[in-house]
Amino acid sequence: MENMTEVKWFVLLGLSNDPQLQLPLFITFLLIYIITLVGNLGIILLILLDSRLHTPMYIFLSNLSLVDFCYSSTITPKVMAGLLRGDKIMSYNACASQMFFFANFADVENYLLVSMAYDRYVAVCKPLHYATTMTTHVCVSLVIGCYICGFLNASIYTVDVLSLPFCESNVIHHFFCDVLAVMVISCSNKYVNELVLISVTSFNIFFALILILISYTFIFSNILKINSSEGYRKALSTCTSHFAAVSISYGTVIFMYLQPSSSHSMDTDKIVSVFYTMVIPMLNPLVYSIRNKEVKNAFTKIVLRSR
Repeated sequence: MENMTEVKWFVLLGLSNDPQLQLPLFITFLLIYIITLVGNLGIILLILLDSRLHTPMYIFLSNLSLVDFCYSSTITPKVMAGLLRGDKIMSYNACASQMFFFANFADVENYLLVSMAYDRYVAVCKPLHYATTMTTHVCVSLVIGCYICGFLNASIYTVDVLSLPFCESNVIHHFFCDVLAVMVISCSNKYVNELVLISVTSFNIFFALILILISYTFIFSNILKINSSEGYRKALSTCTSHFAAVSISYGTVIFMYLQPSSSHSMDTDKIVSVFYTMVIPMLNPLVYSIRNKEVKNAFTKIVLRSR
């Protein structure tokens, strides 16, 4: 107990201490962040301006874009500041806030993907009942439920980690206040806290995955029954973007969080973290817009109108 000290500041080691890599990394992350902002805010603006996109599918997509924008903004600006100015110090409260908002937006996205899978299930398997099933009230309720789940889970993660005592070491071997990275530097027995983290994360991921897989089982079985090639392509195209986003998101999260912290390699985790904190929020708007004719048509319409 004599070695215990009240930690008021954390030091983030960042991605690399090599001075020659600081500027290239800064430029790379700046470009990624700009594309993320333009892509996600662009989709939100398109959906707001085009009344044809005021449907449940695009309400979910606009919220996913908003979450990706906030998700990336929670991490990337601080990382870029560290690369540009060498400022790698973060206060205890700032670290706690970053951890909370990061976990919050990650969980909101998790449940938004589930809601979007259900929306696609109704659209493909029960098209005649789509308008009566996916009403505005149902859609808004699902979105609100996603944000509530995100808030509750983020509160559990943050309290679980910050309830641990921290000793003289306050150096975080990461580029942001990730739950696992902060937990590692605690000087107490982390077994119970680690168990809570793995249990809650496992429940969220596998509960969401099971619901998504059930939805896609019905979707694909229904698609296989379609005799028309045009109908087959149309039904399949409505799910391709969402399925790609699900595969990318859950693959990285499962790799990161569903293993004990003792088996983690922080260098590997940092590389994977760059992917899901910066690259995925950039990819999502591209995935949802490249093969989406309605989004392309809305963009073309707004461009022509501006001329």
